[in-house]
Amino acid sequence: MRRIVVVGASAAGLAAAETLRREGYDGTLTLVGDEPLAPYDRPPLSKQILAAQWEPDRLALRTPDALAALDLDLRLGVAATGLELTDQAVELADGSALPYDGLIVATGVRPRRLPGEGAHVLRDLDDALALRERLTPGRRLVVVGAGFLGAEAAAVAWQLGVHVTLLEPAPVPLAHAIGSKVGQMLTQAHLDRGVNLRCGITVTEVTEDGVRLADGSQIEADEVLVAVGSLPNTEWLAGSGLAVGDGVVCDEYCEAAPNVYAAGDVARWYNPLFGTSMRIEHRTTAAEQGMAAARNLLATPEARKPFAPVPYFWSDQYDMKIQAYGYLRGHDEVAVVDGELADRRFVAAYRTGDRVTGALAVGMPPKAIRQWRQAIATGAEWDDTVHTTVPAAES
Repeated sequence: MRRIVVVGASAAGLAAAETLRREGYDGTLTLVGDEPLAPYDRPPLSKQILAAQWEPDRLALRTPDALAALDLDLRLGVAATGLELTDQAVELADGSALPYDGLIVATGVRPRRLPGEGAHVLRDLDDALALRERLTPGRRLVVVGAGFLGAEAAAVAWQLGVHVTLLEPAPVPLAHAIGSKVGQMLTQAHLDRGVNLRCGITVTEVTEDGVRLADGSQIEADEVLVAVGSLPNTEWLAGSGLAVGDGVVCDEYCEAAPNVYAAGDVARWYNPLFGTSMRIEHRTTAAEQGMAAARNLLATPEARKPFAPVPYFWSDQYDMKIQAYGYLRGHDEVAVVDGELADRRFVAAYRTGDRVTGALAVGMPPKAIRQWRQAIATGAEWDDTVHTTVPAAES
């Protein structure tokens, strides 16, 4: 294998490239990115960058010298437009084609949008800087979507003196993922600060003066941020023969086709630890999966290892540090195992079937939740791990 192409120059793609070199691959290594910037970190966009606590130069994932040491054929500012599996070539927007012996797809996701024009989204650096410029005291911001991204942006805007309206179609934000009781606790944190959080609200259109709702009414705003989820960047793979279904479909090794692997937000792979196919949009998982895909691409078939992580994510909202391990979606029960929900200092454990499959902490030191990561990783049984004296909270 003398020519490897990695498409996607963010956390997963960079981790894959570094791992290939670290594992001894010394052939041609091409890293393709549709943004003109060198690989940078995205989680701070909705936190430190939006709050003007950081400037863009702090986002770089590696120094120029560290990138140069990888001896990359770096193709930035050019998107991949097609894949020829039979001929083993990636087609680029500039009309060129990159032949490969091995390929790692790490093209990430893009924001979902609503009808109408003028709304902000928050995915890349330009998005964050454009919104930051508009968040001055006294202005009115409507945030559509109270998931983690929308909630983080709403919290930052409130701290900047902006009048925030946060709209969510579900009865309780994030209930499908973290349970209604925990979702209600996060909801109250917004309400306590005067954010106008309205649930059960469907936005149909962005207008010049704000947003239009399903009942025909309008909410006026100076700025609108749409944070209603994302779509995996797989259009360039149409007709390639790769299986695509809410991401690039992979096996437990992250392999999508012979010598073709996927990693990061775009990858839907089978995680044997949880016995299900999943696509995870978490920064830590992206880097870990980039490393796993690279190792498996270089390995012999019998030496490959399944990618079976305990996913991890974090969120900063107001004075709350939120951390979570595991796969919380589809859970059957939530139990508070440390602290109190009302105090916004607690650890909650999540049960799916008879196993501990997740844990979420708010306002707690990291050590308070690490033990639960181990329980998730070992497939600990719920009854053996969560004491019956712990007060359970219905999810």
